[in-house]
Amino acid sequence: MKAPLSVVLLFVLLSATVGACAADDLRGEVGVGVGYQPYDPSASRYETVPLPYFDVDWGNVSLDTDDGLTWSVFKAQGWSAGPFVNYVSGRNANGSLRGLRDVSGMAQLGGFVQYSPAEFWRVYAQVGQAVGGASGQGGVLGKLGGELGYPLGLGVIGSSQLAAHFADGRQTSTFFGVSASEAQASGISGYKASGGFQQISLTQNLSFPLAQHWSWVTSASWTHLIGSAADSSMVKALGDVNQGAVQTALSYRF
Repeated sequence: MKAPLSVVLLFVLLSATVGACAADDLRGEVGVGVGYQPYDPSASRYETVPLPYFDVDWGNVSLDTDDGLTWSVFKAQGWSAGPFVNYVSGRNANGSLRGLRDVSGMAQLGGFVQYSPAEFWRVYAQVGQAVGGASGQGGVLGKLGGELGYPLGLGVIGSSQLAAHFADGRQTSTFFGVSASEAQASGISGYKASGGFQQISLTQNLSFPLAQHWSWVTSASWTHLIGSAADSSMVKALGDVNQGAVQTALSYRF
């Protein structure tokens, strides 16, 4: 689950795409919930936020709160590939971040490839460019990962996901770099970030049936910063290399 702006933006895009089609062509889940998660990638602080929940398919087009809006242009023998659009949340440099720069929310445009011979497991890779940010912000970012789903009995469905996230130097500097002027204004040591793998994350999801069409979904994730992100002076001063997040939502399946 991501910040509300991301899924709202993607829902608008999907609505525009499928508006001319019959509702019967759509299938999936929608819901609303709440999350407790880091405010920014350094985990300078945590916040509780409302979170819409989407897992919707229309033909080869999908909307997911984690993967964004994807279009499987190619599908054959468990393989799929195509373009995607997602949202990269920004940050306001207030509170403990005062003196650092604000980071604009950005769109991520890119492509993905996935192998999923069965509905309950997949491995995937995606890479894209963050666009629409302020001057000097944005860059290339992506992830490699795998997900396995399994029944737990009494209608409860679980899934586990492991992913490694990477970014180029510009994108890493956007959130983890500290310029000379920022160092002077914030009191945090200057730091020049470099590209490479930024973090690994492990996510556990559970879906509990409540009634016909209704279920309660939960998610707990652990993130460990690595490489240049973990070495950032901002992380050492304000954040944490080990981060957690929990989300829960009530969803309706149609």
